Amino acid sequence: MVNQEKWMRLYVYHMKQCDPRKCTGAKLGRFGLAKLVYRIQSLPARAVILNPYSDKAFSPADRKIVEQYGLVAIDCSWAHADELLNLRKPKISRCLPYLITANPVNYGQVGKLSTVEAFAAALYIIEKREQAERLLSLYKWGSTLITLNREPLDLYSKANDSAEVISIQKQFM
Repeated sequence: MVNQEKWMRLYVYHMKQCDPRKCTGAKLGRFGLAKLVYRIQSLPARAVILNPYSDKAFSPADRKIVEQYGLVAIDCSWAHADELLNLRKPKISRCLPYLITANPVNYGQVGKLSTVEAFAAALYIIEKREQAERLLSLYKWGSTLITLNREPLDLYSKANDSAEVISIQKQFM
């Protein structure tokens, strides 16, 4: 049995822009692994928002904030992501460092993570690997994310802060 007591609270700001059958954010909601939110005002004010356009990288230093307020992923089409995420500047916004995708839609691309991949990578970085693996277990390709990115993820998880994560990612770019 999985101990979910110390699991991080996950929120998906769902924009309803993708194919519902392929939407990893919606699936997390259906399985009770994340709370789906349809209005930005319904998100916890101090949660860390994963934003690929943020100037600051997600790091282990963000763990305390995530433990207290949660982690948010914005589930929208990559075709509209830049306009949406550049318009709204959340208070605590973090981008994930250099990672290779495992999802079948964007396999092998850098940074075009699905919602489940973004959550799993962030959880791995803050040493919540059991929760990350649980999320990825919903997909037959899920464990491939860790396989493709084990070395950088392990190094990112040992970093002290965002600047150190940025420094580490340079060796993989």
